[in-house]
Amino acid sequence: MIFRQLFDSVSFTYSYLIASRRGGEALIVDPVLEKVDRYLQLMEELDLKLVKAIDTHLHADHITGLGALRDRTHCVTVMGDKSNVDVVSMRVSDGDPVDIEGVSLKSIYTPGHTDDSFCFLMDDRVLTGDTLLIRGTGRTDFQNGDPKDQYESIFGRLLTLPEETLVYPAHDYKGDSVSTIAEEKAYNPRLQVSSVDEYVDLMNNLNLDNPKMMDVAVPANMKVGMAQSQIAEKGWALSVEQALEHIQRGDALLVDLREDSERDKHGVISGSFHVPYADLDKNLHPSGLLRSAVSGDKRLVFYCAFGERSAMAVQAAQDAGLSTACHIEGGLDSWKREGAPVEG
Repeated sequence: MIFRQLFDSVSFTYSYLIASRRGGEALIVDPVLEKVDRYLQLMEELDLKLVKAIDTHLHADHITGLGALRDRTHCVTVMGDKSNVDVVSMRVSDGDPVDIEGVSLKSIYTPGHTDDSFCFLMDDRVLTGDTLLIRGTGRTDFQNGDPKDQYESIFGRLLTLPEETLVYPAHDYKGDSVSTIAEEKAYNPRLQVSSVDEYVDLMNNLNLDNPKMMDVAVPANMKVGMAQSQIAEKGWALSVEQALEHIQRGDALLVDLREDSERDKHGVISGSFHVPYADLDKNLHPSGLLRSAVSGDKRLVFYCAFGERSAMAVQAAQDAGLSTACHIEGGLDSWKREGAPVEG
């Protein structure tokens, strides 16, 4: 397995590049904008294909690299479903898997540092974001943080993991790179409390200054999503009403770009083909499924969870010469909000 811990010396952020093998699919967790070129260089050297980029929460101390990585690699952007970031390709709930070839992360909802904080468990290690740090814990005094919630996230979730589980945080300010659950139980000074009330009192009296980048980073990180208006301006977007009209006329080939876990959890639009976004390129190939499936005057209509993957798919299809390609703007989220029917 490839597991690289990458450090940004300005924000003291750890990012994690993960893949099951050299030459395979990769994901990155908590990327920093200024380090995107370095990430891409490393992936080229290791012959990796970036397919997913994850943020553990809405960061206040640096600008995320999610948007830049999406624009340059067409990867899927991932955050928790409590996040108010404008549009993310895939939103996960507690317990949901985040899968790539040979690697599976389990999403753990751990509010407290922020109300959208998630950790990600992989085999013998857990990526704890800013929830549990090495000999510390993330502050709880902004972005709807709550020390009581954080106490439950740490004591009720993370500290119940096997004691040998490796702890990889999103930040460290002392030069430490990894710990274990057992070490943090024994030596983390913020965890040596006898009750939730004692922890709340401790966290409420830290009196820390706001992060230097907070006023810049938070607004920038709220706008990670692709501007779907650019696709609409080219005439490649359908409203839910327009999509329903095409379906009723029988001149639409619906293509669901989501993963199996999303389809099982949130349902599907009746009659749609399943072509996972990760397999799009080979299906747009001259001998691919989508080439052979589109015939006559049928419109190729992509959809996904929120419209981001489908917007990228439309651009790719148009570039490949499939001039009928379009997508449902806002994805299944908009479809459901308009009361359109879903199976499953």
